[in-house]
Amino acid sequence: MKIAFTKMHGIGNSYIYLDLFQHDYKEDIFSSLAKKMANVNTGIGSDGLIIIQPSKTADCGMRIFNKDGTEGTNCGNGLRCVAKYIFERHIVRQEHFTIETKSGIMHVQVVVHDDRVTEVIVDMGKPLLYRKDIPMLGNPNELVINELFTLPQHNLFVTAMFLGNPNAVFFVSDIEKAPLKTLGGVIENDVRFPNRTNVEFVEVVHSKELKFLVWERGSGITEACGTGASAAVVAAILNGFCQREEEIIVHLSGGDLIIRWANNDHIWMRGPAEFIAEGIYEFLP
Repeated sequence: MKIAFTKMHGIGNSYIYLDLFQHDYKEDIFSSLAKKMANVNTGIGSDGLIIIQPSKTADCGMRIFNKDGTEGTNCGNGLRCVAKYIFERHIVRQEHFTIETKSGIMHVQVVVHDDRVTEVIVDMGKPLLYRKDIPMLGNPNELVINELFTLPQHNLFVTAMFLGNPNAVFFVSDIEKAPLKTLGGVIENDVRFPNRTNVEFVEVVHSKELKFLVWERGSGITEACGTGASAAVVAAILNGFCQREEEIIVHLSGGDLIIRWANNDHIWMRGPAEFIAEGIYEFLP
């Protein structure tokens, strides 16, 4: 089966995109297709697969499949890439529009120069802060802010929330020494997170600047994660490091995002999206 694809990235967070406005692919192949196409040695190489499709409730819909084949609920960098794609491919032509995800309807705005999208602003919605919403084991009606999180030979402190995905944020004094490689997968699959979790390590540079590393649920270490960076800003505010309504720059491995937690509780994320390549993939189920 020949699969037409586009590869894009948002500050290094790369996905392969399939356009169901133009092509008809059966959804029962998406999980297997994600694993095969994302493989950097035998496929194309990416952090996963994103489906761009018609929606009955929004201007378009998107589905996210991680590189291990599991389906995700949302992706901030993916949202920006989808927004750029559907605007520049003339699926929509207004600069404000909506995208349906598994975690709800997302509102986006494209910044356009010479008919090219240079930046995308995304309303990431409201963070869900109670343990039952993440979900995380324990008292369902408690918040998880700077809570002791014990592991063999490690005592960490976690601030957790659901923001498009489950997110577990850990503050460190030096991002270069963060135990991402050794503990990322351990924390992702910890029994305290029944649906697994993204894992973020964050260094506070000052009240308007953070450094950030991420282990994404189902994909491992990635260059960037928009939902994770948004969660990092929320966690920094909840712990008193940053302030509401301030634009906070988050330095990710692949580039920078600007994030603001507004007083109406919504998270606003601003950043770029770029095309990488297009082609045909020969898929053998």
